[in-house]
Amino acid sequence: MSLQSVILHVNGEEQQVTIRPSETLLYVLREKLGLTGSKPGCLNGDCGACTVTIDNIPMKSCLMLAIEAIDKEITTIEGLKDTPIQRAFVEHFAFQCGYCTPGFIMNSHSLIQNHPDADNGMIKNWLKSNICRCTGYEEIEAAVKSVLHEKK
Repeated sequence: MSLQSVILHVNGEEQQVTIRPSETLLYVLREKLGLTGSKPGCLNGDCGACTVTIDNIPMKSCLMLAIEAIDKEITTIEGLKDTPIQRAFVEHFAFQCGYCTPGFIMNSHSLIQNHPDADNGMIKNWLKSNICRCTGYEEIEAAVKSVLHEKK
């Protein structure tokens, strides 16, 4: 397969990277750009550990080819700087081992940005797209709700 030099917009910066058309966004972020916050879990879109946002919409980066992200704004966990949801996860002990935490934070951040009036049903529905094997979802849900209540 041929290599292509492309520019990806990642965390507010242009990143020139050489990719194969078959490489996933997760692979390129981790292996070529050194952004290891997005985690490989299931590698088939079920667990959400690899969640990033593409133009403020959560996307499982293991399912997206990097070449599809050209001309899109990619935000990884490294691109969030002391956001309310990050602080809320700490305050509400919304993590245990931490492996899934970046994906949950990215998904929750997008929910808060896109739906500041989210109700309990919407919150639960959005959280279903990520899996945590260590903790109950109550703490994660409490963290999201605390940020939503701050915004009102």
